Amino acid sequence: MSTLSPPQSSLTVLVVDDQPAVRVALVAQLDALGHRVLEAGDATWALDQFQRHKPDLVLLDVVMPGHDGYWLARQMRQAESGRWTPIIFLSARDQEQDLWKGIESGGDDYLVKPVSAVVLAAKLRAMTRLQQMQSQLMQVSAELRSANQRLQHLSELDELTGLINRRGFDRLLHAEIAAARREQQPLTLVFCDLDAFKAYNDNLGHVQGDECLRRIGALLRGACHRPRDCATRYGGEEFALILPNTPKSGAMTFARAVRSMLAGIALPHPASPVGASVTLTGGITTCVPDAQTTAEGMVMRADQALYAAKAQGRDRFFSFEMQLDTVEQLAQ
Repeated sequence: MSTLSPPQSSLTVLVVDDQPAVRVALVAQLDALGHRVLEAGDATWALDQFQRHKPDLVLLDVVMPGHDGYWLARQMRQAESGRWTPIIFLSARDQEQDLWKGIESGGDDYLVKPVSAVVLAAKLRAMTRLQQMQSQLMQVSAELRSANQRLQHLSELDELTGLINRRGFDRLLHAEIAAARREQQPLTLVFCDLDAFKAYNDNLGHVQGDECLRRIGALLRGACHRPRDCATRYGGEEFALILPNTPKSGAMTFARAVRSMLAGIALPHPASPVGASVTLTGGITTCVPDAQTTAEGMVMRADQALYAAKAQGRDRFFSFEMQLDTVEQLAQ
């Protein structure tokens, strides 16, 4: 069997040398090994080829007119974005200092010219294996990122309702406050409770109670029409809605729509002191976040509005910013 048998996979190799005869000889050797070859005779030409074609390997002469190979290697490393391209220096110099400069400037190996065809083939085989290992590593990394994303999604999902849970709520609220502060847009937070839910469970049973929570979760999810609107289960029978780019008037419009949807499905609640069907009471806070705005502060403000709504008789949404509730707005 020939020592120079074709490699298991083909590489795109950029050959950089200012001497055409040297390039011709290297191209012939690489072509015989089954590789695709790009050529360049100076640093500027080579850098353009490198950026446009993104070769798998660079064979780089050290001594060239203008910028030398060490300079070019540094430029190539700076031009890479998250990938690694093997660079093998070619030079008639064989001093240890030359090898050191090559490695320091970003090279991976150093061959003394004239390069033996057998040595070149062996180096290319080694680089092919490294490329394959890098590809496998990148694939594994991508799979791990995907798995971590799936785990994060599962860890932030409420199993009963399918909504984002408290952990996901905390992360999303911090992120939306930062986005609203950056964009100088209003952000609305709504807290809402199912009225007399303990009486619902006591009267109809926990299985029916779970079904009620699922129905309410689906209703709130359906009320979130825009991509960034988010309905979450804060805990127990309490839900929270994060509504980016929603001003005070829009928040009240949203609350009225939720009340209307809830009246439309009319879930019976025989033990309710509020009405014949399941109702919600909610607190709303809206602001354009500044440097002092915190997630904790918004949660406290929405919670205070929720308690104010309960004090006014439940089955309503209240906003301190507007000093109005949905019942008052419907009466207008």
